[in-house]
Amino acid sequence: MTELLLSGRGLLESIRWHDDHLYVSDWSSGEILDVTANETLVATRSFPLCFDWLPDNGMVIVQSTEGKLLHRAPDGTLTTAAVLGDGTWNDITVDPDGDVYVNGPGGTIHRVRGSTTTQVADDLAFPNGMTVVDRTLIVAESYAHRLTAFDITDDGLTNRRTWAELDDHAAPDGISADNGTVWYADVPNQACVQVAEGGEVLSSTALDRGAFDCVVTGTTIYVATATWRGMSELVAPGSGQVVGIPRNNVRSAGASIRSTGRNVTLERT
Repeated sequence: MTELLLSGRGLLESIRWHDDHLYVSDWSSGEILDVTANETLVATRSFPLCFDWLPDNGMVIVQSTEGKLLHRAPDGTLTTAAVLGDGTWNDITVDPDGDVYVNGPGGTIHRVRGSTTTQVADDLAFPNGMTVVDRTLIVAESYAHRLTAFDITDDGLTNRRTWAELDDHAAPDGISADNGTVWYADVPNQACVQVAEGGEVLSSTALDRGAFDCVVTGTTIYVATATWRGMSELVAPGSGQVVGIPRNNVRSAGASIRSTGRNVTLERT
Protein backbone atom coordinates (compact mmCIF):
# COMPACT_ATOMS: atom_id res chain seq x y z
CA MET A 1 0.00 0.00 0.00
CA THR A 2 1.23 3.49 -0.86
CA GLU A 3 2.31 5.41 2.25
CA LEU A 4 1.86 9.18 2.53
CA LEU A 5 4.97 10.48 4.28
CA LEU A 6 4.66 14.24 3.81
CA SER A 7 1.82 16.48 2.63
CA GLY A 8 0.65 20.09 2.49
CA ARG A 9 3.86 21.33 0.87
CA GLY A 10 4.72 23.24 -2.30
CA LEU A 11 6.90 22.20 -5.25
CA LEU A 12 8.90 19.25 -3.91
CA GLU A 13 12.09 18.15 -5.66
CA SER A 14 15.54 16.69 -5.14
CA ILE A 15 14.44 13.67 -3.12
CA ARG A 16 17.37 11.75 -1.64
CA TRP A 17 17.98 8.70 0.57
CA HIS A 18 21.07 9.03 2.77
CA ASP A 19 22.13 7.15 5.91
CA ASP A 20 18.66 5.64 6.35
CA HIS A 21 16.96 9.03 6.19
CA LEU A 22 14.76 10.45 3.45
CA TYR A 23 15.30 14.09 2.41
CA VAL A 24 13.50 16.42 0.01
CA SER A 25 13.58 20.11 -0.88
CA ASP A 26 10.53 22.37 -0.95
CA TRP A 27 11.26 24.98 -3.61
CA SER A 28 8.19 26.99 -2.65
CA SER A 29 9.25 27.51 0.98
CA GLY A 30 13.03 27.44 0.47
CA GLU A 31 13.64 24.48 2.78
CA ILE A 32 15.51 21.20 2.70
CA LEU A 33 13.60 18.74 4.85
CA ASP A 34 14.60 15.60 6.70
CA VAL A 35 11.38 13.67 6.15
CA THR A 36 12.40 10.82 8.43
CA ALA A 37 13.20 13.08 11.38
CA ASN A 38 10.40 15.56 10.55
CA GLU A 39 12.67 18.59 10.70
CA THR A 40 14.03 21.38 8.53
CA LEU A 41 17.71 20.85 7.78
CA VAL A 42 18.41 23.99 5.72
CA ALA A 43 16.43 27.17 5.07
CA THR A 44 17.59 29.23 2.08
CA ARG A 45 15.40 31.03 -0.44
CA SER A 46 16.39 29.69 -3.82
CA PHE A 47 14.47 28.61 -6.90
CA PRO A 48 15.50 25.99 -7.93
CA LEU A 49 16.81 24.47 -4.70
CA CYS A 50 18.57 21.14 -5.27
CA PHE A 51 21.11 19.27 -3.16
CA ASP A 52 23.14 16.09 -2.89
CA TRP A 53 25.63 14.41 -0.59
CA LEU A 54 29.42 14.29 -0.79
CA PRO A 55 31.45 11.17 0.03
CA ASP A 56 32.46 12.77 3.37
CA ASN A 57 28.76 13.21 4.36
CA GLY A 58 28.76 16.93 3.71
CA MET A 59 25.87 18.32 1.67
CA VAL A 60 26.18 20.50 -1.43
CA ILE A 61 23.29 22.84 -2.23
CA VAL A 62 22.49 24.75 -5.41
CA GLN A 63 21.66 28.31 -4.36
CA SER A 64 20.45 29.34 -7.78
CA THR A 65 19.12 32.74 -6.76
CA GLU A 66 22.60 33.83 -5.66
CA GLY A 67 24.49 31.79 -8.28
CA LYS A 68 26.39 29.82 -5.65
CA LEU A 69 27.10 26.27 -4.59
CA LEU A 70 26.78 26.02 -0.82
CA HIS A 71 28.36 23.43 1.43
CA ARG A 72 26.71 22.20 4.62
CA ALA A 73 29.11 20.47 6.98
CA PRO A 74 27.88 17.57 9.14
CA ASP A 75 27.69 20.01 12.09
CA GLY A 76 25.28 22.22 10.13
CA THR A 77 27.71 25.01 9.18
CA LEU A 78 26.86 26.61 5.80
CA THR A 79 29.62 28.08 3.62
CA THR A 80 30.06 29.01 -0.04
CA ALA A 81 31.85 26.18 -1.85
CA ALA A 82 31.97 27.78 -5.31
CA VAL A 83 30.57 30.59 -7.42
CA LEU A 84 28.37 29.29 -10.23
CA GLY A 85 27.53 32.59 -11.90
CA ASP A 86 24.45 34.21 -13.40
CA GLY A 87 21.45 32.34 -14.73
CA THR A 88 19.31 29.45 -13.54
CA TRP A 89 21.06 26.50 -11.92
CA ASN A 90 19.07 23.36 -11.38
CA ASP A 91 19.78 19.72 -10.56
CA ILE A 92 22.93 18.31 -9.02
CA THR A 93 24.79 15.02 -8.61
CA VAL A 94 28.14 13.95 -7.15
CA ASP A 95 30.61 11.37 -8.46
CA PRO A 96 32.61 8.96 -6.27
CA ASP A 97 35.61 11.33 -6.23
CA GLY A 98 33.52 14.17 -4.83
CA ASP A 99 33.30 16.19 -8.06
CA VAL A 100 29.94 17.97 -8.30
CA TYR A 101 27.89 18.34 -11.50
CA VAL A 102 25.23 21.03 -11.83
CA ASN A 103 22.82 21.80 -14.67
CA GLY A 104 23.47 25.34 -15.81
CA PRO A 105 21.99 28.02 -18.09
CA GLY A 106 21.49 27.33 -21.77
CA GLY A 107 21.36 23.54 -21.62
CA THR A 108 24.76 23.05 -20.00
CA ILE A 109 26.37 20.92 -17.31
CA HIS A 110 29.14 22.34 -15.14
CA ARG A 111 31.60 20.46 -12.96
CA VAL A 112 32.66 21.91 -9.62
CA ARG A 113 36.00 20.57 -8.43
CA GLY A 114 37.08 22.26 -5.23
CA SER A 115 36.07 25.88 -5.78
CA THR A 116 36.55 25.82 -9.56
CA THR A 117 33.52 25.68 -11.88
CA THR A 118 34.04 24.37 -15.44
CA GLN A 119 31.51 23.79 -18.21
CA VAL A 120 31.76 20.16 -19.32
CA ALA A 121 28.68 19.69 -21.58
CA ASP A 122 26.30 21.81 -23.63
CA ASP A 123 23.49 21.66 -26.18
CA LEU A 124 21.19 19.65 -23.89
CA ALA A 125 17.42 19.96 -24.29
CA PHE A 126 16.43 21.14 -20.81
CA PRO A 127 18.81 19.01 -18.71
CA ASN A 128 17.07 17.88 -15.56
CA GLY A 129 17.68 14.99 -13.16
CA MET A 130 21.15 13.43 -13.07
CA THR A 131 22.70 10.35 -11.52
CA VAL A 132 26.17 8.79 -11.52
CA VAL A 133 26.68 5.06 -12.01
CA ASP A 134 30.33 4.05 -11.59
CA ARG A 135 32.13 6.37 -14.07
CA THR A 136 29.03 7.24 -16.10
CA LEU A 137 26.88 10.33 -15.68
CA ILE A 138 23.28 10.00 -16.88
CA VAL A 139 21.11 13.09 -17.38
CA ALA A 140 17.44 13.45 -18.26
CA GLU A 141 16.77 15.68 -21.27
CA SER A 142 13.17 16.65 -20.56
CA TYR A 143 12.48 18.32 -23.92
CA ALA A 144 14.19 15.61 -25.98
CA HIS A 145 12.38 12.64 -24.35
CA ARG A 146 15.59 10.79 -23.59
CA LEU A 147 18.27 9.91 -21.07
CA THR A 148 21.77 10.86 -22.18
CA ALA A 149 25.02 9.39 -20.85
CA PHE A 150 28.61 10.60 -20.62
CA ASP A 151 31.83 8.95 -19.50
CA ILE A 152 33.39 10.74 -16.54
CA THR A 153 37.10 11.44 -17.04
CA ASP A 154 39.68 13.59 -15.27
CA ASP A 155 39.22 16.19 -18.01
CA GLY A 156 35.42 16.30 -17.91
CA LEU A 157 32.62 14.45 -19.71
CA THR A 158 33.26 12.49 -22.91
CA ASN A 159 31.61 9.87 -25.16
CA ARG A 160 28.18 11.48 -25.21
CA ARG A 161 25.49 8.99 -26.24
CA THR A 162 21.80 8.25 -25.89
CA TRP A 163 21.34 5.93 -22.93
CA ALA A 164 17.59 5.49 -23.39
CA GLU A 165 15.24 6.83 -26.06
CA LEU A 166 11.82 7.34 -24.46
CA ASP A 167 8.27 7.70 -25.66
CA ASP A 168 7.64 10.89 -27.67
CA HIS A 169 5.42 12.25 -24.88
CA ALA A 170 7.74 11.33 -22.01
CA ALA A 171 9.11 14.23 -19.97
CA PRO A 172 11.82 12.80 -17.69
CA ASP A 173 12.50 14.94 -14.64
CA GLY A 174 14.31 13.57 -11.59
CA ILE A 175 16.01 10.18 -12.02
CA SER A 176 17.34 7.40 -9.79
CA ALA A 177 19.69 4.54 -10.64
CA ASP A 178 18.54 1.03 -9.75
CA ASN A 179 20.85 -1.96 -10.36
CA GLY A 180 21.79 -1.08 -13.93
CA THR A 181 18.43 0.50 -14.76
CA VAL A 182 17.06 4.01 -14.24
CA TRP A 183 13.74 5.24 -12.86
CA TYR A 184 12.53 8.61 -14.11
CA ALA A 185 9.81 10.81 -12.67
CA ASP A 186 7.40 12.37 -15.17
CA VAL A 187 5.31 15.41 -14.24
CA PRO A 188 2.76 15.66 -17.09
CA ASN A 189 2.28 11.89 -17.30
CA GLN A 190 1.93 11.55 -13.50
CA ALA A 191 4.13 8.47 -13.30
CA CYS A 192 7.50 7.00 -12.42
CA VAL A 193 8.91 4.65 -15.05
CA GLN A 194 11.82 2.20 -14.91
CA VAL A 195 13.81 1.73 -18.10
CA ALA A 196 16.78 -0.35 -19.15
CA GLU A 197 19.65 0.99 -21.22
CA GLY A 198 18.24 1.31 -24.72
CA GLY A 199 14.79 2.40 -23.51
CA GLU A 200 12.91 -0.83 -22.75
CA VAL A 201 10.24 -0.15 -20.14
CA LEU A 202 10.54 -2.55 -17.22
CA SER A 203 8.16 -1.18 -14.58
CA SER A 204 5.96 1.79 -13.85
CA THR A 205 3.75 3.26 -11.21
CA ALA A 206 0.88 5.69 -11.79
CA LEU A 207 0.23 8.63 -9.45
CA ASP A 208 -2.60 11.09 -8.89
CA ARG A 209 -0.40 14.16 -9.48
CA GLY A 210 2.86 15.10 -11.14
CA ALA A 211 6.01 13.15 -10.25
CA PHE A 212 8.95 15.56 -9.94
CA ASP A 213 11.63 13.26 -8.58
CA CYS A 214 12.10 9.75 -7.23
CA VAL A 215 14.62 7.70 -5.31
CA VAL A 216 14.72 3.93 -5.06
CA THR A 217 15.79 1.86 -2.05
CA GLY A 218 15.78 -1.90 -1.68
CA THR A 219 12.06 -2.21 -1.00
CA THR A 220 10.49 1.17 -1.71
CA ILE A 221 10.21 3.85 -4.39
CA TYR A 222 9.92 7.31 -2.83
CA VAL A 223 8.38 10.01 -5.01
CA ALA A 224 8.17 13.80 -4.69
CA THR A 225 4.81 14.84 -6.16
CA ALA A 226 2.61 17.90 -6.61
CA THR A 227 -0.31 19.02 -8.75
CA TRP A 228 1.11 20.74 -11.84
CA ARG A 229 -0.60 23.99 -12.88
CA GLY A 230 1.66 25.06 -15.74
CA MET A 231 4.71 27.31 -16.05
CA SER A 232 2.96 30.44 -14.79
CA GLU A 233 1.62 29.01 -11.52
CA LEU A 234 3.78 25.86 -11.33
CA VAL A 235 1.98 23.81 -8.66
CA ALA A 236 -1.21 24.06 -6.65
CA PRO A 237 -0.39 25.44 -3.18
CA GLY A 238 -0.35 22.72 -0.54
CA SER A 239 -0.42 19.89 -3.10
CA GLY A 240 3.18 18.77 -2.56
CA GLN A 241 3.50 15.26 -1.16
CA VAL A 242 6.11 12.59 -0.59
CA VAL A 243 4.82 9.05 -1.03
CA GLY A 244 6.45 5.68 -0.52
CA ILE A 245 5.42 2.89 -2.88
CA PRO A 246 6.41 -0.71 -2.07
CA ARG A 247 8.20 -2.29 -4.99
CA ASN A 248 5.83 -5.25 -4.95
CA ASN A 249 3.01 -2.81 -5.78
CA VAL A 250 4.71 -1.67 -8.97
CA ARG A 251 3.52 -2.83 -12.39
CA SER A 252 6.44 -4.73 -13.88
CA ALA A 253 7.45 -6.31 -17.19
CA GLY A 254 4.49 -7.56 -19.19
CA ALA A 255 2.91 -4.12 -19.36
CA SER A 256 3.83 -1.46 -21.86
CA ILE A 257 3.55 2.27 -21.47
CA ARG A 258 1.45 4.38 -23.79
CA SER A 259 1.83 8.07 -22.99
CA THR A 260 -1.04 10.38 -23.79
CA GLY A 261 0.75 13.59 -22.81
CA ARG A 262 -1.23 13.77 -19.59
CA ASN A 263 -1.65 10.30 -18.11
CA VAL A 264 0.08 7.00 -18.55
CA THR A 265 -2.02 4.08 -19.75
CA LEU A 266 -0.87 0.57 -18.92
CA GLU A 267 -1.56 -2.05 -21.53
CA ARG A 268 -1.02 -5.78 -21.24
CA THR A 269 1.29 -7.24 -23.86
